[in-house]
Amino acid sequence: MSTRHRWRAAAGPVALAALPLAVLAVFFALPLVGMVGRGFVAEGRLDVAGVLSVLGRDRVHRVLWFTVWSAGLATVATVLLGLPVAFVLHRLRFPGRGLLRAFVLMPFVLPTVVVGVAFRTLLTPSGPLGFLRLDGTPAAIVAAMVFFNVAVVVRTVGAMWEGLDRRREEAAAALGASPLQVLRTVTLPALTPGIVAAASVVFLFCATSFGVVLTLGGLRYATVETEIYLLTTQFLDLRAAAALSVLQLAVVTVLLYVAQRTRTRREQALDRSTRGATTRRPARRDLPVLAVTVLVLALLVLPIASLVARSLHAQGRWSLEHYRALATDGGGALLVPATTALANSWRVAVDATLFALLLGLLVTLVVSRRARTRAGRRTVATLDGLFLLPLGVSAVTIGFGFLVTLDRPPLDLRSSAVLVPIAQALVALPLVVRTLSPVLRSVDPRQRHAAASLGAPPWRVLLTVDLPVLWRPLLAAAGFAFAVSLGEFGATSFLARPDRPTLPVVVYELVSRPGEANFGMALAASVVLGVLTVAVMALVERLRLGSVGAF
Repeated sequence: MSTRHRWRAAAGPVALAALPLAVLAVFFALPLVGMVGRGFVAEGRLDVAGVLSVLGRDRVHRVLWFTVWSAGLATVATVLLGLPVAFVLHRLRFPGRGLLRAFVLMPFVLPTVVVGVAFRTLLTPSGPLGFLRLDGTPAAIVAAMVFFNVAVVVRTVGAMWEGLDRRREEAAAALGASPLQVLRTVTLPALTPGIVAAASVVFLFCATSFGVVLTLGGLRYATVETEIYLLTTQFLDLRAAAALSVLQLAVVTVLLYVAQRTRTRREQALDRSTRGATTRRPARRDLPVLAVTVLVLALLVLPIASLVARSLHAQGRWSLEHYRALATDGGGALLVPATTALANSWRVAVDATLFALLLGLLVTLVVSRRARTRAGRRTVATLDGLFLLPLGVSAVTIGFGFLVTLDRPPLDLRSSAVLVPIAQALVALPLVVRTLSPVLRSVDPRQRHAAASLGAPPWRVLLTVDLPVLWRPLLAAAGFAFAVSLGEFGATSFLARPDRPTLPVVVYELVSRPGEANFGMALAASVVLGVLTVAVMALVERLRLGSVGAF
């Protein structure tokens, strides 16, 4: 093929991704470069040595060490607890299995601020587990990370477990291998791509956890994510924040690369399955994994139950007082009532969802196409990686970058209400792409070629071939984007105007203020936010979307 044809093949995806690339350049790359530039440039000169010296600070060492070991420990615990649950919910057959699958997913879709508040109610001295004296300790933070991320392992590995061809396991058992030997020599090696992919995503989410760590750790325990927030908002130390942002970006890029490679291997493993795994009723040999599953379900129930119960308890009696107070300003604690913040969250989530769907659909059409040339394949792979970057860069960094870069004409948007939905759309964009792209990849390209050979233009091919299989996942992607927008806190904490806060911002403001009334309002607002988010995701679950692409 000539050079001209190669360039045309590579230019096709770029032309289709023109709008998403422009948005990514203006609202992601520019704020990121602006934020880092403020830290690397001192008195008009590049000061790399000054930034590197930041990494020698004792506090930075403590923050890095706490981030690594807490995220690593949480990842190991999540994988060890999630694998038995994945087996029970995806390989065993029993009544209510679908309901339990939906319940296990619930913690993952809860806003991180809600998760933090739920664990505080559980572990405070007056809480159900207060006798453990874990409130304000690293153990509470790690437990909350496991609570939040166990669904990633269950859904990712479980979906792959369902798709595995069981005949290899049956052949090993027929040759005399014990169930444990079959698991060790046949099943686990086949599941390794899914386990690695799930572990890399869990570590990424734990290392970049913001609302959970900020709510439970305060100023005493900080990860890189919360340290960037403190350095920018309280100390205005942009140099240190820039150094940590660059370090975080480098680590996240590696993790995203690992997840991308293992995701491809996982899809290939599922495609090779010819019969698929059959479910069976629980047997006596399943008692250990059933016991672990019951333990995990109890760990998932306790924080939520404690949160709901405490929100209904005021002045020593059962009451709806905290919920009624949401319609007030809390005696001057808030500029606007929490109900107004909820309305703001809803409007912002709708705008962010529509924007994320528009960008995500365009990106999906690019990254799901099968390029015929090496240049085209490289272009598609590069674009796929570019639009994953917002998933790993600190939302705090992007939010603060908006403030320091989008403050001059023609991009003087610092006081504009559009910044919040744009920032939330960028956060939701990778999930939208990961939800839609596996569906379009599964479409046989011969169907598109047949439609095109009959004279159908590209838009007609899209309507007649792609849209019929895409509309249900598109609704599911809208649900994911809406839920992410409702609970987004990192960038919104910078960008939301004081008179137009979102509900997660209000919850954190109430938690940060002393007083039982403020904390009670925070509990009630957390329950409302959690119920709304779970309701949206329940609709997504009804769409029966496969979870391989969702995570």
